[in-house]
Amino acid sequence: MDTFKGFGLDEDKCLTTLRCQELQPGQDEPRLLALIERSGRFILGVLANPDDLATRPVPQLSIPINTHFHMVREAEEALLIDFSINSHIRLRVQGELSPELLLELPDDEKSQAFLAQVDKCRQQEPLDGAISLVTDFGFEEHFGHSLKVDEKKNQPVRPVRPPPPPPTKTPEVQGKQGFLHTPGNRDARPPPNAPPEWQPTSSIPKQTTLVQHHLNKREKEYVDIHNFRVFVGTWNVNGQCPDSTLDPWLKCDEEPPDIYAMGFQELDLSAEAFFYLDSSREQQWVAAVKSSLHPKAKYIQIRTVRLVGMMLVMFIKAKHGRLIREVAAESVGTGIIGKMGNKGGVAIRFVFHNTSFCFVNSHLAAHAEDCERRNQDYKDICARMSFHLPGRPALSIVKHDVVIWLGDLNYRLFLYDVYEVKRLISKKELKKLLDRDQLNVQRDTRNAFSDFTEGEINFIPTYKFDPKTDRWDSSGKCRVPAWCDRILWRGSSVKQLEYRSHMQLQTSDHKPVSSLFQIGVKVVNEKRQKLVLEEVMREIDRMENEFLPSLSLTQSEFTFEGVKFWQQQCRYLLIKNDGQVPCHFSFIPKLRASQFCKPWLKVDPSDGFLEPNEMLEISLEVHVTKDSVAQLNSGEDTLDDILVLHLDRGKDYFISLSGTYLPSCFGMSLEALCHTKKPIREIPVTKLIDVEEESSVRQSFLSFLEVENAGSGDRPLRIPKEVWLLVNHLSTKCSHQEDLFNIAGLPDELQAIIDCLETSIPSTIPGSSHSVAQALVIFLEALPEPVVCYRFYRQCLDCSHDSRLCRQLVAQLPPSHENVFHYLVAFLKGLLKHSQSNHLKVTFLATLFSSLLIRPPPKLAGKQTPSDRQKANNFILGFLVGGDEE
Repeated sequence: MDTFKGFGLDEDKCLTTLRCQELQPGQDEPRLLALIERSGRFILGVLANPDDLATRPVPQLSIPINTHFHMVREAEEALLIDFSINSHIRLRVQGELSPELLLELPDDEKSQAFLAQVDKCRQQEPLDGAISLVTDFGFEEHFGHSLKVDEKKNQPVRPVRPPPPPPTKTPEVQGKQGFLHTPGNRDARPPPNAPPEWQPTSSIPKQTTLVQHHLNKREKEYVDIHNFRVFVGTWNVNGQCPDSTLDPWLKCDEEPPDIYAMGFQELDLSAEAFFYLDSSREQQWVAAVKSSLHPKAKYIQIRTVRLVGMMLVMFIKAKHGRLIREVAAESVGTGIIGKMGNKGGVAIRFVFHNTSFCFVNSHLAAHAEDCERRNQDYKDICARMSFHLPGRPALSIVKHDVVIWLGDLNYRLFLYDVYEVKRLISKKELKKLLDRDQLNVQRDTRNAFSDFTEGEINFIPTYKFDPKTDRWDSSGKCRVPAWCDRILWRGSSVKQLEYRSHMQLQTSDHKPVSSLFQIGVKVVNEKRQKLVLEEVMREIDRMENEFLPSLSLTQSEFTFEGVKFWQQQCRYLLIKNDGQVPCHFSFIPKLRASQFCKPWLKVDPSDGFLEPNEMLEISLEVHVTKDSVAQLNSGEDTLDDILVLHLDRGKDYFISLSGTYLPSCFGMSLEALCHTKKPIREIPVTKLIDVEEESSVRQSFLSFLEVENAGSGDRPLRIPKEVWLLVNHLSTKCSHQEDLFNIAGLPDELQAIIDCLETSIPSTIPGSSHSVAQALVIFLEALPEPVVCYRFYRQCLDCSHDSRLCRQLVAQLPPSHENVFHYLVAFLKGLLKHSQSNHLKVTFLATLFSSLLIRPPPKLAGKQTPSDRQKANNFILGFLVGGDEE
């Protein structure tokens, strides 16, 4: 039996834990279930990020185990009494004022014991009929006695889902303002092209989300604003270890802050660290921070998150520890294929009292001329950064009350005369420089950070200095000084008290920056909240008894024409609450499906509330990426899907999507591409599918009979023309390019390159060298079978220590795979001959291309260990540093 410590939960005793998956729309999330005893009562705690929190668990959702607690088995839709034998158990779990969760547990003895113990705790709960409110609302269990008996009888209990009624044929009619509406029919009816396994869902009331929605609307009635001080710091440490105290940075204020947020960039510059391997620098810098926290207060660590060289570490005063909840951390790499984490962002979000915070630490694209790439990095982080909490839809960065964005944003000056810039600095004419600051210009033109605020800058640029000194860069490059290191914010009740640099610290070529904020935090007055909650519960009961929710849709069919690989297409669905009560909608999976839509489709928002007469625009975005292109090319999948839009206590609505897909050379097998000498768009789709099937047979034939099919009348290409075009361009025109394969290309240029390869055999490739390099990386990533075939994966790792065995393995590959392997190795060795100008390192190229050429089979995806990655690196490294012998 463990006691929770570190967040003030000393009285909570953890009886047992169990790992599981929460099945959410669009993805599955790992969870840790914890059975907790608190003051003689039992609670089921649900924790996100179990690997990180297992040592100091902090429940992000607490479900009281009482008479309102229900666990329903998904398969049989029966209460958990008997357990059948299966590989997994699916449960629907719901408690009073907590969201319904769909969980998947391993069907083993540990799960059975956990469930039995939960059931035993449920049976021990006193049947006093009181309403016990979840701890997230901050009430004690005895509050339920304030409701009258006739009010409590309307409290919903999670029912066992009944079998679906037969569909009623009620024709859809044209409603007002062009909305589709089905009057008088609350039984869901599938569309004509609905899959045969579809069954309508029952109308299960979910009061939890509705109660929270109404409480949020009336929040001003029961919260008071209290001010707290937040210290935010950012420092690009240039791969250095801490060599001095951080006191001048972290102890520069007289009074201790309530919260610390420190962001670091370039924590580790090693090539291997780019691929998420552990770094000892993390522990060194966290220890340095801890030793320099303000001595007038005691602090506990909220969370640390790191992506390669970017790290965000946060602390809070120990006395506030109990007031922090819903902690989550995420990271986004914006380097090539999202795999390179040398650029991107890391973030931590949480709720303090009743205010949600999100802190983002980012390192954007470098070089003075790459302002547009920095803007794109910012947009990518905003689009891809989302937090997944138990029982809730994904939260984006902007869906927080307060957002603070810090880091090495790398924006420079639109002034390139270094001597003129230094002259203006020496004369303290910073205003003239700030007028030409790239970030200020991009914010003014609304290209990036347009919704963020930045305080007045009264300190000199923080980049670039000679390390260990206060001298401006004296190297041959002689960089123009710039304010690369910045702190911005968005949200109300935020006042910046200080914005400064710290010149005393000389470890890096950057100077650290800090900002001290006074932030108004919403603090709940429990007595007033109880009164509001009583009124909300009565109003919900009244509305549920008198009205049913209803939606109307502008249209129910969408068509996407000419969908291309990597190119996004978007349509918009407009929905309106045409009923008399607020309604909660969500897209739900069809029967026996774990996701509500196919992988090439994104729906935003997928969940939400609408007030009566309120309208909402939902985006339906089709984006064929490396994860879905192979299935579309081969005909295994089509651009057709049916979305089920579920209305709590209402009907299900159906949205039909269809489209035409233009086949791509990206996502086709090497063998098939070697047999297609024309551009891919000139070949009929049926013939392409036949070529893919024939290539599958050929590879199987080579694998089992170990002979080459040399009797073909149509002699295939030795390597795909697309590989030759990309590699030839890079080797002849870009071999001296600095940071090749280290900087992402631009979206428009990437799309132009893809279109060029699919519609012609060009004499030259359009776009910058970085875009061409990324196109090659995407091509290799999208291969349905990697260059080193899946069946050789384990053998490849086992022989990585012996160059002779490695060459023997490559010789066993199918001819097209073997030829491409040797061609790429020759290309990489050619780049290394120009390493003095392109600054490429053999370890970097080996690490990047091992992840592209040697991929674990799908069943092992996500299970690759650091040792496996290192063996794959060694396999490629042996070819790059070895001789030319075959």
